[in-house]
Amino acid sequence: MSAVIRILGVDPGSAATGWGVVDMAGARLSYVASGVIRPKKGAAHAEKLSVIFEGLQAVIADYDPGEAAVEETFVNASPRDALVLGQARGVALLAPGQAGLAVAEYAANSVKKSVVGKGHADKAQVAAMVKVLLPKCGELASDEADALAVAICHAHHYGMRKLEAS
Repeated sequence: MSAVIRILGVDPGSAATGWGVVDMAGARLSYVASGVIRPKKGAAHAEKLSVIFEGLQAVIADYDPGEAAVEETFVNASPRDALVLGQARGVALLAPGQAGLAVAEYAANSVKKSVVGKGHADKAQVAAMVKVLLPKCGELASDEADALAVAICHAHHYGMRKLEAS
């Protein structure tokens, strides 16, 4: 029987940070939990980052993942938006890193390709495939589905790394 590896996937954002936890036993994936950390609208930026950090710390404490994966962000908006998103991403990397977890990073196209089979899938396609791959997840907010997709992507890459190492 394969050892179970618990993976935390994170989809960072300053308004909403999605998180998802899956268990991987060999090639089998199972849904554990997911949610969205939503700082108060209008809160100071430092307060929003603190809420995201504390929320991820609580998820890590509650679900005890063995590894974490964070989506790399690509912003086609203003430099300010890119900076704000980059800061949220930094917090999303810091929380699991500080907990001693190995943290992998995946480009959005890589996540979509792992889950849907094509790198330019839309959010609805990603959410639909997450539900197929993790049928017990139920209805998901888009940020939750994206975070679970990051965890699924990590699981797929984990399996490939093991094959390459043997």
